[in-house]
Amino acid sequence: MTGITDHLGEIRGRIAQATARAAVRGGQARPVTLVGVSKGHPAAAVREALAAGLGHFGENYLQEALPKIAAAGRDAVWHFLGRIQSNKTREIALGFSWAQTVTSARIAERLSAQRPHHGDPLQVCIQLEPVAPGPPGGPEGAPAGSPRAGCPRREVAALAALIAGLPRIQLRGLMLLPRAGLDAEVLRMEYRAARGLLDELNASGHALDTLSMGMSDDFEMAIEEGSTMIRIGTALFGART
Repeated sequence: MTGITDHLGEIRGRIAQATARAAVRGGQARPVTLVGVSKGHPAAAVREALAAGLGHFGENYLQEALPKIAAAGRDAVWHFLGRIQSNKTREIALGFSWAQTVTSARIAERLSAQRPHHGDPLQVCIQLEPVAPGPPGGPEGAPAGSPRAGCPRREVAALAALIAGLPRIQLRGLMLLPRAGLDAEVLRMEYRAARGLLDELNASGHALDTLSMGMSDDFEMAIEEGSTMIRIGTALFGART
């Protein structure tokens, strides 16, 4: 096996180094889960990554994800990472182990109602609305400060409390997808703020253990600032087809 296996070993080495740096900086070193973002890649790539020892995979689009889930069998843990539309909640509740992009009470309630009773609860994260605006012009001509989906920070505590009271889903933590093109120090502050919000929720009585932030270009920084789950696509699978 080549390619994915080699990339996985390299990424795991970088995760270990970033975790060690986080401990030196005074943070509590916590295990980091690697989610391989397989969107745009065939089921064969998922099977190769499974054989190499990767267990968690993320997809953004249901139509693309469902055939891969069927092809991978029961060994993979699947995370939904895309925008959750009301008319897609049933398929997400049935087919995935995690939904990382919950942004509203309506979506949380539908996922809870549609999760099968005979299986494990659906693990969910609240996706945060980014704070830092994107740079003028943005990458590839994107509008300045173009919006990302997410729950506004002022509404997170109320949404967390609601999810905690729902059956068939379990709130695990927060997920952040910053705007593209941020300066490194601005991005670091964005990650630090997300960690602070997770700490506030736990201080108020929650027991959240997941902070999903960091992708191929910045996962080491994210780990240094407290990430416990990183979402890696290009660095693992290569460029999307």
